[in-house]
Amino acid sequence: MSLPVYLDHASTTPVDPRVATEMAACLSLGGTFGNPSSDGHVYGERARECVEAARARVAAAVGAEPAEVIWTCGATEADNLAIFGLSAHAHGRGRHIVTARTEHKAVLDPCRELERRGWQVTYLQPDRRGLVDPARLAEALRADTVLVSLMHVNNETGVSQDIAAYAAVCERHGGARLHVDAAQSFGKCPLDFGASGADLMSLSAHKAYGPKGAGALLVSRRRGVRIEARQFGGGQERGLRSGTIATHQVVGMGAAFEIAAAEWQSECRRLAVLRERLWHGLESQGGVLRNGAAPDVVAQILNVSFEGVEGESLLAAVAPEVAVSRGSACASASGEASYVLRALGRDQRLAESSLRFSLGRFTTERDIERTVAAVGGALAHLRRIAGACTTAR
Repeated sequence: MSLPVYLDHASTTPVDPRVATEMAACLSLGGTFGNPSSDGHVYGERARECVEAARARVAAAVGAEPAEVIWTCGATEADNLAIFGLSAHAHGRGRHIVTARTEHKAVLDPCRELERRGWQVTYLQPDRRGLVDPARLAEALRADTVLVSLMHVNNETGVSQDIAAYAAVCERHGGARLHVDAAQSFGKCPLDFGASGADLMSLSAHKAYGPKGAGALLVSRRRGVRIEARQFGGGQERGLRSGTIATHQVVGMGAAFEIAAAEWQSECRRLAVLRERLWHGLESQGGVLRNGAAPDVVAQILNVSFEGVEGESLLAAVAPEVAVSRGSACASASGEASYVLRALGRDQRLAESSLRFSLGRFTTERDIERTVAAVGGALAHLRRIAGACTTAR
């Protein structure tokens, strides 16, 4: 029995074989397995050299300086470090934060925790395309606003936001720092930390064919950004993130980011063709609505709502043939309708009947054909059952 087509790359990507080869060289006795914080012997020195080389590779890939890259275990930790670290440093200047209703839970939940601690948070409403208007951001800023946290590419819809415009608004305000969750952006669209005007940016390795358990927070030195540590111990990572650095993980992230930086443009062109083929195949089934408006959606993601079926039933029906999700992997366990799609104006029923198809580096034309056939067959079957039940009542 063949495995299902994998179209859930927005949840995680397989590690690229080229990346796995470099990681493996850091694990065993014959490789660079030492503790990069160990001084006085060659094992620690070699590991430290690998860590710093990886830092330089990530920095070069995203337009940052190596000293601006702070290793974390992933984008969730980076988001938390950015929000709690900045709020702790800046609380004397204000206690107001601005974010959006469509942010990832790794941003929304820290903001809600700060609300419980007495902070005030403004949640911006995106338009029906999923875009947050910079003018709305400007209106929301107050004298006591210290942080704005807005993602670059939405993890459910793939909608890409104008980060430079948000940075310009914050710059005019003078007191608000801009944090950007860029976990879904790297390798899918242009990303230049230095040119963007952002103050802080969260990155993830496993969304870009690197390993799970590796990420980074970019902290702009050029803009004089200061945050406080949330984790204490050995003082690694400029004292902002103590703990032994997992050499093989950050080496994998460095390799993955270097590869993606070289290949993303040609990959996006190829995937845009495949995504549109998938969309036209699904649209031909009738009663299929696209969530998120092109051209603001990255090539890798297609989010659609299906009329006349229940999303969980559709997901179960296609699972033997296609691996997809109903939205964010971090929120899917709740079984609730997507809060992102509800914020974009979809009603409860359509939000519940949505699926996110996310393509990747190894997706083929044959995968798209299998997906269209599987979803088409499942739709027809479920709609027949729904029609029969309605007639019986």
